[in-house]
Amino acid sequence: MNPADLKRLVRIGEGYHLEFKRKVSSPIRIAREAIALANTWGGAILIGVDDDGSIVGVKDAEEELFDLRKALEEHCDPPIPLQFETVPISRKREVIVATVEESDSKPHFLRTPEEPYRRQAFVRVDEQTLIASKEMEELLKQERSSEGVRFEFGDKELFLLRYLEEYGQIGVDAFSRIARIDREEASATLVVLTRARILRLVPSEKGDSFVLNQRQKRVARK
Repeated sequence: MNPADLKRLVRIGEGYHLEFKRKVSSPIRIAREAIALANTWGGAILIGVDDDGSIVGVKDAEEELFDLRKALEEHCDPPIPLQFETVPISRKREVIVATVEESDSKPHFLRTPEEPYRRQAFVRVDEQTLIASKEMEELLKQERSSEGVRFEFGDKELFLLRYLEEYGQIGVDAFSRIARIDREEASATLVVLTRARILRLVPSEKGDSFVLNQRQKRVARK
């Protein structure tokens, strides 16, 4: 990548596939960003670029790369392989382009020394990195499965589809409450229907919601 390519990439702005960092100042935060990209659709972390898109570069790219590798080794489980490239922007400064591929080993989790037995997964939504819900974690795990999805289309599934046709979206707790089933059953039902591509999970800061996918909407309206 040359400086002109870098400028074109930065103009795209932060989003699903792109994260800007001025430097590797927080090992845990940079690990979270890499985990989110690997768990979603992959992308790149640009080190030496401000949040507003200003290309400032770093003085010591080797030191930043050392800190980045160390952060990912210590805080990512399982490890996340990265590809690195440096782009000179002046005689003394460079931008590091760290490419994160979408992983075949999802989900990846964050490890912290303060809570070694607590693991959190993260996903990328627009320019945000969000904690993955239990349902999202389960869907990430099952992406690797080659088994087909089997389920019985019973009363609660029919009730759910009718509800979504009228109201558009639903969360796990709401489904549990209005269908009068426990949360575990509500969660499992939503995950199975999402795996079957009848539903789609929409993560957000306020909590996940489930909606009918577009194809299912067309079928239901016929």
